[in-house]
Amino acid sequence: MGLDFDFEGESNKPSIKRILLEVFIWVAQIAAVIFLAYIIVYYCVEKTNVIGSSMESTLAANDPIIINKFAYRISDPKRFDVIVFKQSGKEHSFYNIKRIIGLPGETVLIKDGNIYINGEMIEEYSIVEPMINYGLAGEEISLEDNEYFVLGDNRNNSEDSRFASIGNITRDEIIGKAAIRLSPFNFISKLNLKGQED
Repeated sequence: MGLDFDFEGESNKPSIKRILLEVFIWVAQIAAVIFLAYIIVYYCVEKTNVIGSSMESTLAANDPIIINKFAYRISDPKRFDVIVFKQSGKEHSFYNIKRIIGLPGETVLIKDGNIYINGEMIEEYSIVEPMINYGLAGEEISLEDNEYFVLGDNRNNSEDSRFASIGNITRDEIIGKAAIRLSPFNFISKLNLKGQED
């Protein structure tokens, strides 16, 4: 009786295990990349384009920008932040970009071309034209605990919190902070500021 031993079959076993291991690692890497991309887009950053001219001269139509979606998970929106928001169930369902003027719990009034917060006139942060139409803010507006009053920097060509079609923005409607303009590159917080005029 001879000893029959399949040397070829035995030598193939390690290579099959190695191939299966490599396939598993490859699948795990792809899954990890997809998961990481989802986390980044959903929780951290997102790219979008500016729609319309309501933020000129800070941002122009079609400017590509990066939204910092993480910023307001660790801190509250601040006055003069440029924010991206989306109002579901309203006339517009796209991303909207405006500047925060009034904070939760404050009162907002526009009178004689000036903005008054809690009865005190505030100094504009960015370079804007004097407002012609005060809209709803021609009378004092009281903001609820989760509401923000926003304006476009192109004050006379902006649909914003002065008008019922937009109204006050609630915290849960805010997608994030408009952080970076990609082309030409700059931090949005550095654009169109008073004191930069030459």
